[in-house]
Amino acid sequence: MLSRPKPGESEADLLHFQNQFLAARASPAVKIVKKADKRKGKEGSTDAETPPLQDSKDVVMLDGFPDTLPALTPAPPKKSKIKSASVHFEDEDPEERLESHDRHITAVFSKIIERDTSAVSVTMPVPTGDPFPRAFHRSEIKSEVQLGSGRKSIFAQKMAAKRAAEKAATAPSAAECVQVRSTAPDALDPVGSAGEAPLPSSKGDKDGDFLTSQRPCLITGEGLGSQRSEEEAQAIHKENLEKLQSMSEEEILQEQARLLAQLDPSLVAFLKSQRGNNEGQKKELKMELNRPEEFVESLPVAQHGVRSSLSMQESGLEEPVRKEENMKVEVIDDDLPVKPRKEWIHMDNVEFEKLEWMKDLPSPRQKKTKKGMQARFSLKGELIPADADLPTHLGLHHHGEEAERAGYSLQELFHLSRSQVTQQRTLALQVLGRIVQRARAGEFASSLKGSVLRLLLDAGFLFLLRFSLDDAVENVMAASVGALRALLVSLDDEKYLDWTFSWYQGMAAFPFVPNNEEEEEEEEEEVDGTEKSQDKKLKDENKPDPDVARYDVVKGLLKTRIQHRLRYILEVVRPVPAVVLDILHILTHIARHSSEACSQLLDCPRLIETIVREFLPTQWDPKVAEPGFLLTSLHGVACASAMKFIRVLASGGRNATARLLNTFEMKSRLSRFIAEEPLDVPLPREEAMGLSTEAFRLWAVAAAYGQACDLYSDLYPVLVRILQSLPELLSRKSPVVELSVQRAAAVVTLLTQVTQTAGYTAELQAKLSSNNSEDSEQIPPPPVAWSQVSGLQPFLETSLKKILQQISQTETWQTLQPLTTTCVIFMGVYYSAYSQQPSVNPVDCLEELERLTSEMLQPLLSQPAIDSMWDLLRPCSALCNPLSCSPAPESVGSIASLSCTGGKPPLSLVGSKSPFPFLTALLFLINKITHIHKGLTSKYSSVLGFRGLKDYLHQSWQTGPPSVTPSSAWILRHEYHLQYFVLALAQRMAGTCPDYTQHASLHHCVAMALLSRLLPGSEYLAHEVLLDLAFNPEFLPEGKAGGPEAADFSDILHLGTSAKPAQPGSAAAFLPKVTRGALLRESYQNLPSIRSCYLSHFVHLQPTLMRSQVSYQGRNYLIQSMLLPEVRGPILPSDWPFFPLISLYNKVTNAETRGAILNSLPLDLINTVTWNLQWVLLLETWRSKILQSIPTAAKLARLMCVFLTGSDLFLEAPIHRYTAALLSVYCQPKALDSLNLDAPLPGLASFHDLYISLLEQFEGVSFGDPLFGVFVLLPLQKRFSVHLRLSVFGEHTNTLRALGVPLQQFPVPLERYTCPPEDNLNLLRLYFRTLVTGALRHTWCPVLYVVAVAHVNSFIFSQESTTQFYLKVEKSAESDHGKEQRGRI
Repeated sequence: MLSRPKPGESEADLLHFQNQFLAARASPAVKIVKKADKRKGKEGSTDAETPPLQDSKDVVMLDGFPDTLPALTPAPPKKSKIKSASVHFEDEDPEERLESHDRHITAVFSKIIERDTSAVSVTMPVPTGDPFPRAFHRSEIKSEVQLGSGRKSIFAQKMAAKRAAEKAATAPSAAECVQVRSTAPDALDPVGSAGEAPLPSSKGDKDGDFLTSQRPCLITGEGLGSQRSEEEAQAIHKENLEKLQSMSEEEILQEQARLLAQLDPSLVAFLKSQRGNNEGQKKELKMELNRPEEFVESLPVAQHGVRSSLSMQESGLEEPVRKEENMKVEVIDDDLPVKPRKEWIHMDNVEFEKLEWMKDLPSPRQKKTKKGMQARFSLKGELIPADADLPTHLGLHHHGEEAERAGYSLQELFHLSRSQVTQQRTLALQVLGRIVQRARAGEFASSLKGSVLRLLLDAGFLFLLRFSLDDAVENVMAASVGALRALLVSLDDEKYLDWTFSWYQGMAAFPFVPNNEEEEEEEEEEVDGTEKSQDKKLKDENKPDPDVARYDVVKGLLKTRIQHRLRYILEVVRPVPAVVLDILHILTHIARHSSEACSQLLDCPRLIETIVREFLPTQWDPKVAEPGFLLTSLHGVACASAMKFIRVLASGGRNATARLLNTFEMKSRLSRFIAEEPLDVPLPREEAMGLSTEAFRLWAVAAAYGQACDLYSDLYPVLVRILQSLPELLSRKSPVVELSVQRAAAVVTLLTQVTQTAGYTAELQAKLSSNNSEDSEQIPPPPVAWSQVSGLQPFLETSLKKILQQISQTETWQTLQPLTTTCVIFMGVYYSAYSQQPSVNPVDCLEELERLTSEMLQPLLSQPAIDSMWDLLRPCSALCNPLSCSPAPESVGSIASLSCTGGKPPLSLVGSKSPFPFLTALLFLINKITHIHKGLTSKYSSVLGFRGLKDYLHQSWQTGPPSVTPSSAWILRHEYHLQYFVLALAQRMAGTCPDYTQHASLHHCVAMALLSRLLPGSEYLAHEVLLDLAFNPEFLPEGKAGGPEAADFSDILHLGTSAKPAQPGSAAAFLPKVTRGALLRESYQNLPSIRSCYLSHFVHLQPTLMRSQVSYQGRNYLIQSMLLPEVRGPILPSDWPFFPLISLYNKVTNAETRGAILNSLPLDLINTVTWNLQWVLLLETWRSKILQSIPTAAKLARLMCVFLTGSDLFLEAPIHRYTAALLSVYCQPKALDSLNLDAPLPGLASFHDLYISLLEQFEGVSFGDPLFGVFVLLPLQKRFSVHLRLSVFGEHTNTLRALGVPLQQFPVPLERYTCPPEDNLNLLRLYFRTLVTGALRHTWCPVLYVVAVAHVNSFIFSQESTTQFYLKVEKSAESDHGKEQRGRI
């Protein structure tokens, strides 16, 4: 007996028990019994016991298919998987067992044999007139054929009937039987069980013959379930007809009423509706209408009467409907291109208003109106003319408004961009992006009224794009990125910024911060610069995003954290290459905005890591460089745009560069992309060249901060190899020669910065080793010494000489000009640092400069090509051609742009033929040479004698400067560099060359104009001009050549005036008369003191001066950022000659505002005012055109500060004399004609308020001074505002007693006060009252007394009826006089 398993036994024991059981072949203790299926009855215990039932299932027979399914080899098992796998035999092959159980798809399809179709005929489909394929519906098939016995589904019955009908149609028939059926929509069913139609009416044109019809209308017998169902329905129909014929009319009506009362109204309506749905019945009706008389005559008399009574009711309901349908069909037939048919689905009742869209569009025509039409654009962003007749298949007519016009308006595109359909959103954003791109190119400037960009931004286009960036669909994200790139980025701007990178100081650039006057007005109350920037930052944080974006789009986008979304798209979405490039361009534009924007980009989590990892890898698939290779993803491939973004980001500041080099491992990337030649990089040739160029530029930016110089030693062989290959560029004619020149220029720019950094290594090393710098911050020296860079000069000098030999070849020279410019700049930097090295012998340095001058520079200056370059200065100048740097037509204030879209013309400052970059570099080198070796100054005297240069300078200072905008600032900055170097060379020649005097006046005018034009970032140049040029006596040759004597002689001969009045006297002690020549001579002698005065008053610019100085002097270890300060205007205001006087007035005014009273002023303030007046007198006499940009009213307002500052400052003798001399200048006829006090004045909120302050000051401290009185009387001329005169004669009548300016000393003709006659009655009344009361007397105020008498006489004797006015004024005057007398008593 077999034992049972016990606890604790292993698997081996269980297997042993199983083998024993199988070997013994014993019967199991448990028997498995399968229970019967309850759904199949008690007899259905097993499948084999029950025979198959006939027609137990619904069978659908399909033509061409066998009734049974083909057997599969091997067949899939239907039994249990466990049962089939439980028992195996020892002799069974495992391979055969695996094959038998293989369920792979190849096992299923391995035995498929295709059917032979070679003998099957192929027929073309029969063309039909239906617009759509005819839909098959089972209701159209009669279930007349019964297949077998048993139950069958309706679908099976229909399919069988369809096959039978098709066979019958193909078989030949002896005759065709037409079954006639009729419909009566308003008839009722008189018989309940059969559902027959009632008796038809007697109108043959309306109803069919129900009694003679062969088939029933409603009942077909399909639901009886037998093969003879139709025969049974036909028998019932005959029975109903016989019964109706046997009934009388009254019985039929009674039965009808009884049925209506018993049946449900909804059932009656249903039965009526069923009669109108059969197309065959309608055809029968038309056949019946052709023989109405036969039909009526065949009816019995009783039936004829019932029919007649029913037809009257039906006709009233049927006629309006039929007329309405006929009317609609007629309209449709005339207008619609496709005529609807009754057999079409849901077209039984035609609704014309819903089919109106199918009509042809009317032809567009130009509206004859003065109002503008709505702009419509194509899918390419092009503006479509209003009268353009475009075909509809272009997809430009899918809009409701102005349906006949092609294209979409901005409003419709905005609406489409928020659609729920992805394709519509994508298309709308793409079209808007193309419109923006064309608008920025200026294509709509002459066609549209207003600005498209401004309209879009006001409508919220920026935030529409920002919301679309958050879309989950990649196509929508890509379209929004493209539109945002079109809105922000101009690829031409980036191209020209890259072009000027290697110019002198070209690495530094202005930030892309918009210059908004509205925002400035809101922040005028801020005083301190640091507090202003902090408060402005807090204000921006508290403002809503749309308010910030209205002034600054980039700042508004940063508030929405756009950098995080762009990082997500790059890192997670991983879009196509075009979208990646657009994102990199957007990030580059944001990095150019400001240092704060660069910091936010650096602080964005994983943004820089993603860009460096994905788009600046050290290795990638080399298939990318194969020609014709389709790049589907830019991830994992090096990209020049990514390197450029890192370079622009590094320009944001020293700390940003250090983070990029160290934290983000950019040093290793620089070594990788610089060490390998572009031809060996597995990239397309142009992309590899651009990547190498951007790598050198990034290294140059880092070297400009004194960083990454440790790579110089490692990559020195690579740099030397590149320098040795520079002469090969002369003979290379490859299509990428321009890219090669740009790369070579970037290499030389890098070497320039490394040389500049190495030039201060010895100085920093000495400071570090000395003990005197304990208090100051210790700056470690850079890891590059002068000995490491001293060997670069021979390579570059050799290459420069070879390039300069091609100067006569125009095309070759234009191609190599960027490289030539950088080589010349390198020579200037090299010799400047070479002369400061303690290890260099000064004599060797001077000899080297002499050799360079004699061998290279002097022969160069004698070339005719150089002469032609000087002639090109004027045509290419931005100062002489202000329109060349004007903003683009579609420029908006909230987006900074350089307006380079479409490119600059060749004859422009940044054009291909511009001489400015090379001549600026040449003048820079000459200045460095003459600064080191002053004995060589006379060698370069020919530079200032070029006619083209003199014409350019003469034209530039006389032309008004263009407005300072982002599009003009970056160009003007480079032009100002050239002018400064010309002036610096002139300053050195002024003391050494005897024949320089002929150029002195011109250069001084240029220097004075340059002072009021220099932009932020050039404070060092402004300081140098003030220090060495503006107040240099050598530039004012009039002081030595008889200028004062000429002024006296002019006054004696009364030149320029009809009569010369005497100068106003002083209320103080008698002052001796001094001529204008003596004043000019004294002023000329005080020029050193005047210079010190002005330099001390510009001390507030000291912080910015220090930042600018380290940049221009090349102290790289102190440079903090390559971004220049924001441009809000020039460094110095246009009225800077009056600055000390204005500063003194503000100081006194602020003190009085705080409650302090300044009774006396120190001596230095008196000297300050005197020096200021002396300088203004010199300029007004010898450089009058320099101050022409300042309005005469503004000059008088500045001089009024002399009287408003302190109590008796104007009584000081020197101040009084110089103020009187200036007053005589401003009272010349030309000056008086240009005087306009009603126009707004720069720096002055209201002249009326200033004049009221002057009146109050005159009443308090004037002592009746005639000079003070003249300044009070000047604004009272007749052509100025009447409110000024009303203030004197109304509120400040006390001034009339002290205004004792004699007529002989009054410098203004009285005709300017008396003509034309006064017409203001209030002022005339005041004139008359002051004359009558004695407040205005000839002895007290001679000038105004004469003026008042003249106006009152003119009014009295020129009016016919003035008696009433005269009496009224006289009574008022007597009343006032009586009150005055009573007050005295």
